[in-house]
Amino acid sequence: MITKLSRRGFALGALSLAGAGEAIAQTQSDSAVAATPVPPQPPKPVSKTICFVGGYTKHGPPGSTGNGEGIAVFEMARDTGVLTPISTFTDIASPSFITMSKDHRFLYALSEISDFNKDGDGSVTAFAVDRKTGSLKKLNAVSSKGAVPAHLSVHHSGRYVLVANYMGGCVAVLPIKSDGSLGEATDVVHNTGPRQPERAADNPQGNFAISDHSGSHPHMIASDPSGKFVLADDAGLDRVYVWTLNLTTGKLQPAQKPYYDMTPGSAPRHFQFTRSGKILYNLCEQDSKVVVSAFDSATGAISNLQTVSTVTSHFHGSTLAAEILISADGKYVYASNRLGDSLAVFKIGEDNTLTLQDEVWMHADYGRALMFDPSGAFLFCANQRSDAVTSFKVDKETGELAFTQNFTPVGSPTTFAFMDTEV
Repeated sequence: MITKLSRRGFALGALSLAGAGEAIAQTQSDSAVAATPVPPQPPKPVSKTICFVGGYTKHGPPGSTGNGEGIAVFEMARDTGVLTPISTFTDIASPSFITMSKDHRFLYALSEISDFNKDGDGSVTAFAVDRKTGSLKKLNAVSSKGAVPAHLSVHHSGRYVLVANYMGGCVAVLPIKSDGSLGEATDVVHNTGPRQPERAADNPQGNFAISDHSGSHPHMIASDPSGKFVLADDAGLDRVYVWTLNLTTGKLQPAQKPYYDMTPGSAPRHFQFTRSGKILYNLCEQDSKVVVSAFDSATGAISNLQTVSTVTSHFHGSTLAAEILISADGKYVYASNRLGDSLAVFKIGEDNTLTLQDEVWMHADYGRALMFDPSGAFLFCANQRSDAVTSFKVDKETGELAFTQNFTPVGSPTTFAFMDTEV
């Protein structure tokens, strides 16, 4: 039987056949595309970890010469902690302490000297940092307003650099300009007080080392985490000074209680705040002790809670504590002992007091600065008299340190700064 198609039915059928043909053609086209090999995609760029190391050059330390050449720049291998040299910025004298702005766009370095522009002052140099390579570009240098500066930090606001002049017996406030360069000091404060003994009564047994107590010797200055207060350790007067900083004028004003007396002869050197800003860990150089204190973030008042040694009871001999750090998770405190060539590992208790759980050999001589890499996986130590940087793998659960067997040659190293580059 022959079925007759209407004109409409014939047209619909033709359209269906045409659609089927197009579908087959599209399928064949898709198959051809799928069969075409896709070119390999380039790997996504990975940022690098850059390590800056400063130290003493031929210009210092005072009374002698150093073996460093300036600020050495390294790339750190993230899996091993190995430091590979990139470059050295040599146009600076004895950059014995360096620090970076929060955004890592700028680096600030002091020169631990006493003849900047022949005025008897040290200096602070500002650098712009290439965030992709870590290279440094010098912006300017200004007077630190005192001889032999020993420490500097960027205020929490990011608007000022604070500097402690060890031999100058003063602290200074340097304004940061919009381009990262530094202006002349907005304030200089000289500390005064009675002479203190060269040795502390609570020294480790057999400690013959002395600290200079001939006058005021500010050894560190930094703001608390809120930026409301500025504190300075004066290792010559055995005091912790507390100020507020007027962000408009750049002037320091004494807090309600302007200073706190530490153990005579103990030489408070460096301190660290917990993230909350309510606990202060203060390292004293001469007796190698950590003083744990409560800090009132409203008034700046300091209340001592505990004093604990950075060396175990079996240690007898001379030592001078140098640096103190808190792990990023707030579980452990680490401190360096220079003459004892050891690292103290403390566990932080629930009440914020410390328990000394280990004393680790630095594997080098006269370890000063300590610094974690950005990930917290490695702890680095600058060993001034060994002309080497050593590193330790950090167990974040137990706080234990394992020597990496890595020695990085650097002349008279004393200070670190780290950053991850931009991609």
